[in-house]
Amino acid sequence: MAISAQDVPTTHAVTVLEGINRINSAIELAIGECRSEILTVQPGGGRSEHSLTEALERGQSVIARGITMRTLYQHTARHSQGTLVYAEHMAKGNVEIRTLEELIERLMVFDRSVAFIPVSGDRPIALELRHPGLVDYLAKVFEQLWVRGVPLLEETPYAPPTNGITGVQRSIAKLLIEGHVDEAIARRLGMNVRTCRAHIAKLAAALGSGSRAQLGFLIAQSGLLDQHQDQHQDQDHDS
Repeated sequence: MAISAQDVPTTHAVTVLEGINRINSAIELAIGECRSEILTVQPGGGRSEHSLTEALERGQSVIARGITMRTLYQHTARHSQGTLVYAEHMAKGNVEIRTLEELIERLMVFDRSVAFIPVSGDRPIALELRHPGLVDYLAKVFEQLWVRGVPLLEETPYAPPTNGITGVQRSIAKLLIEGHVDEAIARRLGMNVRTCRAHIAKLAAALGSGSRAQLGFLIAQSGLLDQHQDQHQDQDHDS
């Protein structure tokens, strides 16, 4: 397929930002230049008080300019009182917050013209993306996640406990069957490892498992994964 000159990225299509200060400066500039819309994905559990204070200050200045904001958190953020207070403050403006069980990595999109994504590694590195194709793709990913999200201030999206096993424990059971270790499960569900292991212990007790290997077998035999799949299909249908 022929490639025209218009298809070739400009030198500023992708900018590597190294260090917290440079990353924050670039984001602050994008916020200042933003005119209509901000989309963000914030994986993990509840955020720290310092992070929420900074976010509230930024958010209020954005709201005052008439900019709309949509943010996706993980379900575990619902257990953070600070995050809920932040959501209540932000809900007074053109701000919507939803949650999902699992999310992609952190993402910020401004006016669908510039996006920021992290680079995995030991050092704080992010990519500033200005190529229209890349930014449009990331915005579409956000929209697909958004339609599946549940408004933060509504009731918990987890199904009620079944036979003593909660919705979050069914989610953990699915990831255990897939072969994920505790640390990976905790990261994907936005909780700390200690909380994840506590849920695994309760899951094992509910199923009468005496070992990790037996737990996987009992999960497969229990029908929990079928219930988990039905729950997600119902959520997708409702949205």
